[in-house]
Amino acid sequence: MAGADLNRSFIKDVKRIIIKVGTAVITRNDGRLALGRIGALCEQVKDLNAQGYEVIMVTSGAVGVGRQRLRYRKLVNSSFADLQKPQMELDGKACAAVGQSGLMALYDMLFTQLDVSSSQLLVTDSDFDNSNFRERLRETVESLLELRVIPIFNENDAISTRKAPYEDSSGIFWDNDSLAGLLALELKADLLVLLSDVDGLYSGPPSEPSSKLIHTYIKEKHYHEITFGDKSRVGRGGMTAKVQAAVWASTGGVPVVITSGCASQSLVKVLRGEKIGTLFHKNASLWEPSKDTSVREMAVAARDCSRRLQNLTSEERKKILVDVADALEANEDLIRSENEADLAAAHEAGYESALVSRLTLKPGKIASLAKSVRTLANMEDPINEILKRTEVADGLVLEKTSCPLGVLLIIFESRPDALVQIASLAIRSGNGLLLKGGKEAMRSNAILHKVITNAIPNNVGEKLIGLITTRDEIADLLKHDDVIDLVIPRGSNKLVAQIKSSTKIPVLGHADGVCHVYIDKSADMDMAKRIVMDAKIDYPAACNAMETLLVHKDLMKTPELNDILVALKTAGVNLYCGPVAHKVLGYPKADSLHLEYSSMACTVEIVDDVQSAIDHIHRYGSAHTDCVVTTDDKVAETFLRQVDSAAVLYNASTRFSDGARFGLGAEVGISTGRIHARGPVGVEGLLTTRWLLRGKGQVVNGDKDVEYTHKSLPLQ
Repeated sequence: MAGADLNRSFIKDVKRIIIKVGTAVITRNDGRLALGRIGALCEQVKDLNAQGYEVIMVTSGAVGVGRQRLRYRKLVNSSFADLQKPQMELDGKACAAVGQSGLMALYDMLFTQLDVSSSQLLVTDSDFDNSNFRERLRETVESLLELRVIPIFNENDAISTRKAPYEDSSGIFWDNDSLAGLLALELKADLLVLLSDVDGLYSGPPSEPSSKLIHTYIKEKHYHEITFGDKSRVGRGGMTAKVQAAVWASTGGVPVVITSGCASQSLVKVLRGEKIGTLFHKNASLWEPSKDTSVREMAVAARDCSRRLQNLTSEERKKILVDVADALEANEDLIRSENEADLAAAHEAGYESALVSRLTLKPGKIASLAKSVRTLANMEDPINEILKRTEVADGLVLEKTSCPLGVLLIIFESRPDALVQIASLAIRSGNGLLLKGGKEAMRSNAILHKVITNAIPNNVGEKLIGLITTRDEIADLLKHDDVIDLVIPRGSNKLVAQIKSSTKIPVLGHADGVCHVYIDKSADMDMAKRIVMDAKIDYPAACNAMETLLVHKDLMKTPELNDILVALKTAGVNLYCGPVAHKVLGYPKADSLHLEYSSMACTVEIVDDVQSAIDHIHRYGSAHTDCVVTTDDKVAETFLRQVDSAAVLYNASTRFSDGARFGLGAEVGISTGRIHARGPVGVEGLLTTRWLLRGKGQVVNGDKDVEYTHKSLPLQ
């Protein structure tokens, strides 16, 4: 599904919609009718009608249909000699007269098959000069809509007296695009959709590689930048006419979307508020700053705010976090309402259960998040801490101190609770922050961001934490290595790999969470059962959940192991086996031994001993979190020392591998890298160091006058 667009939130209130179908949509390249395409559009209109929308259509194509029919008839009635003569262009009005009846017959037949009634209304430009006509027209349309009939308008080209394009100020139309715009205003439509044979309005001819789709038209920004290509290949208008009609209607208060009528389910997607086509809205200029500066400005503003944050006292920074925690609790009902809206959209879109689970803010989650923010607030201030003091020479003292990294870019999927954790860590560590959440959590992220930034005082600035809403902006942000200091992706392996390959900015994070629990032959099996059950079912979607259960070969036919497997099955866990376990236990083979299910499923495999378990983890694991259950101290120490993972546990659930549970207050993620930070990354992982040298006028002068002492001094 295409990404939802915050600018299109008005769509939920749309009831009356006008759909203009262009000639290029209903005909093929050879001029014949595109029956499949027309049928698909009629099916969408039928569905909208059934859902309670008031649908009005404006259709082009009569001239094109008539021209195709008359050319064929002329060909049939011509002699060979006639065909050798120069062919005269067919009269457009004659084409319109012939094509109108055929086009409407087609619509009537298709709608009848869908159990929908349609009606034809032919109008000319001069009709609208008559105020009585306009009044009767409105009454007729209202009556038809009340009867659930689809009114289908077309300009009566056969008898039209209009010869030249209309002037916007005159209020008279000259083609079906302008007719659609006029009707949108006359009939008080809530939305006008202009269907074209391209995806929307481009910055230049769509065929040119440099042309980019404009999602929201801003007259002040785009009017002088757009280069239009040729007019429609079959109709009279083309994109220039559509833009004129769209500007006219939107200025009058009717939002307009220009999108492709050739794409699947385009009308449905528009009415879902998805970011397709080009939106025209009278308030568009108030929504969107110039793209050329907004991306960089967000990063620069976050850095400026972070410097102001660092200048506050420790108590002032602490108070900001306390205010954030209070704001979260005060707005819990609103936050949960927006989260429920995201969940409803996720279920409708058919998202996997693991993603829906990560998306859900369960009862008590807001209180838990507020508690973790207060825990961070009460931690010792991490900024400007003196880590080391050295006397370099007499009267020359060097200090190594902690300081923020600068500006962080966090890209995360599904989990709105991650936004709260990350934002609070950024505030505590004095960093500026740019956030990009998944589209599935759009509303949850937006309200959480608003609640948190409203709690930031003016002397710091709400731009300390910026929320990015489009994928294009992320692509741009990854280029700004001069103003962004660290990228932390939290999401799929594909996401992490894509980001690493797209930026020069350092990237911290992990791709997979393939976590293992190894049950040694000496294990207390009651303890093992508790650990395995917790590691798998406490929160299956978490990156620290157990994905593979390794079992010593001496346990494979014991009732204790069978008891653990039965308990997993009873809890709803789907069991899969590695090659060895499959022969013994008979469960289906796993597709891979390097597999993160993130759901109620896990792999079981048999190993010879602790060394075999370690080798398996190194080969198939992800260096995230791995656990051994044993009563043999030698086995435990071998496992702890040799398993090369970010967190290695002994007789404890993998679910403990978490920033809050490790006492870090919260975490921005778990890093499986080896540079800077590893494991759960809390405040310390978002800090770097700087050197402060305090002297009394010393100079180097070739080291002639300096006697270096390099003596360690106590921390102050």
